[in-house]
Amino acid sequence: MDRRNCRQFLQGSLALAGLGLLSGCGQLPFPAQQPARLPRIGVLYLGSPGPTPLVEAFQQGLHELGYVEGQNILIEWRYGEDRVDRFPDLAAELVRLNVDLIVVSGAAAQAAKQATGSIPIVVAVTGDLVGTGLAASLAHPGGNVTGLTTLAPELIGKRLELVKQAAPGLSRLAVLWNPREQAMALEIGEAKVAARTLGVELQTLEARDPGDLDGAFEAALGEGVEALVLVLTAFFISNRPRVVELAAKSRLPAMSGEPDFARAGGLMAYGPSLADMWRRAATYVDKILTGAKPGELPMEQPTKFDFVINLKTAQALGLTIPQEVLMQATEVIR
Repeated sequence: MDRRNCRQFLQGSLALAGLGLLSGCGQLPFPAQQPARLPRIGVLYLGSPGPTPLVEAFQQGLHELGYVEGQNILIEWRYGEDRVDRFPDLAAELVRLNVDLIVVSGAAAQAAKQATGSIPIVVAVTGDLVGTGLAASLAHPGGNVTGLTTLAPELIGKRLELVKQAAPGLSRLAVLWNPREQAMALEIGEAKVAARTLGVELQTLEARDPGDLDGAFEAALGEGVEALVLVLTAFFISNRPRVVELAAKSRLPAMSGEPDFARAGGLMAYGPSLADMWRRAATYVDKILTGAKPGELPMEQPTKFDFVINLKTAQALGLTIPQEVLMQATEVIR
C-alpha cells in the first residue's frame, strides 16, 4: 500500500472509530429521523358499521393502489346509521380531526361542503354536483369538491322505460320524490319528457319526511297509478324498508336506482354500479394525497350499470316480466 492510500485508510479508520466512541457514549453523530406522518382520511358513510359491498369496494380500490389501512393510511370512519340528519355533526367532527380529505356520497356531500371549504372532498356517489352548486363544471370542478356523478337526471328516463317494458299495458306512472332535495327537481323534468315519449300519464308524488310515505302511496292508489318510480336520494335509501313494505301492501310495481331496493323486495332497480363508483373513488384519494388539487381533477361518470329484477316480487304482484327485459338484467332474484 503506498503512502497516500495508507493515509486515506487511516483517516477512514479513525473516523469510523470516532463514530463508534460517540455512539458508545450515547451521543448520535446525526439527528434521528422522525417517523413519517401517515395520511389520515375521513369517510362519511350513510349506513352502519361493518362490512358492506360499498365499503369493501372502497377498501379494494385503496388496496389496488398500495394502501393498507393502519400501515400506510389511517381512516376515520363515521356512520350515519341511515340518518341523513346526522351528517352535519359527523362532517364537523371530521373537520375538527383535521383529516387530509373527506370521502362522502349523496347528501353527505352537502354536509361536508358546509363544514369545510378547504379540506378536499371526494364524492364517491352523487347526483348533479354542478346543479347543486358544489362544482363549477364536470371538467373543471373548482373549489375543494370532486369525484363521481351518477348522471341521475338522465337515468330516470331509462327507469321509466324499463318499467313500461316490464308492464307494457300500464298507462299511468308515478314518480315519488323528496322536494327537500332541490337538485332532484332536474329528474322530475327528465321524467316528464320520458313519460311523453313513452305515451304514459305521469303523476308526481312528494314525501318530505318518513311520515309522508303512507299518504304518498294512498295518493298513488287514489290517482289510479299502476307503477311507481323513486327518485334516488339518501332519504329513500334510509327509508327503504318502509317503501318496500308500502309498495307490496299497495301492490304497486316499484323501481329505484339502488340495487339493494330490489334485493330487499322492490320489483326492480336500475342505476350505476355503486360498488364500482366507490372503488373508483379510491383513485381520487390517491391523486389528492400525492399532490393533486381537487378543483383541477375532472369528475367522472359511470361506466358500469346494475339492473336488478326481483322475480319473487313480480310473482307476488301477478306480473310476468317479458324475456327481453330479463335478458337485460345483471342480476335476477328468483
